[in-house]
Amino acid sequence: MTAVTRDSTARSTVAPGAASAAASAHPGLGPGLLLALVSALAFGTAGAVARGLLDSGWSPGATVLVRVSIGALAVLPFGVHALRGRWVLLRRSAGVVVLYGALAVAVAQFCYFSAVQHMQVAPALLVEYAAPVVVVGWMWWRRGEKPSALTLAGAAVAVAGLVLVLDLFSGAEVSVVGMAWALAAMVGLAGYFVISADERNGLPPMALASGGLVVGAVLLGLLGLTGLMPMSASTADAQYATFAVAWWVPLVVLGLVSAGFAYGTGIAASRRLGSRLASFVALLEVLAAVGFSWWLLAELPGAVQLAGGALVLLGVVGVRAGERRVVRREPLPA
Repeated sequence: MTAVTRDSTARSTVAPGAASAAASAHPGLGPGLLLALVSALAFGTAGAVARGLLDSGWSPGATVLVRVSIGALAVLPFGVHALRGRWVLLRRSAGVVVLYGALAVAVAQFCYFSAVQHMQVAPALLVEYAAPVVVVGWMWWRRGEKPSALTLAGAAVAVAGLVLVLDLFSGAEVSVVGMAWALAAMVGLAGYFVISADERNGLPPMALASGGLVVGAVLLGLLGLTGLMPMSASTADAQYATFAVAWWVPLVVLGLVSAGFAYGTGIAASRRLGSRLASFVALLEVLAAVGFSWWLLAELPGAVQLAGGALVLLGVVGVRAGERRVVRREPLPA
């Protein structure tokens, strides 16, 4: 690994002065990768844990609303503590918090669940997790960070692996309406990575996470009240492959782990890695989702899915290596 790193550095195509900028753009790379991995694992619990609730009579809308609300309540004290009385930061960045809550929380969640009502889960996931490609394009167009050939190759390998992980060759049906909802979810997810990595607002990660979750919970609640997002719940036990638990246990896990903890660590990771690299590391969430489905639901991954997982990991490594070769130009004016 050291030899590869030195070789890639020696042959770097970064413009003069950009090498030092690239090195300083992602401080704390090791901790950042660890936080991104932990965040992906936390997000990956959501599908398998929620499945027990959905099978017992909970609607997707009610599940995601309670999940986000519990997450907001859990991280709000940490967000307030992180501000340390600097409320001017929150007032100054109110628009960013609202945009984060709308895009990264409400839009991503609501549109994804709307998509799976019209199409199968696998193609909907694939469309949503094309978000890293959108992030690469946005960073290139808006901030002048042209991706290297190695970054593009890594992205292609990761997407190919994702197709295998989601097992799309089994004849999945795709609807136009479902595709439209999935594309909207992709935009929300891309917004999550871009806004999370932007440190210019001065908000601590936990302050942004808590504020965004509060805004997202409010917006999702309004969607439920207006009837745009169907709501139904049940007090029946949540059934899994080998055990059953009370209905409130999965809700607590969803709120604390796959919402509060996942969003908080995800923002912290994006601040250290940048939106592009963080978005590709987040593809590991799909692998985590497959693993938790294996454990909780006895849905065993096949050989094709395991091969796809290996390709996703290889693609992430390629994107990471390509970060050293990013060519920057002057960004477009705001």
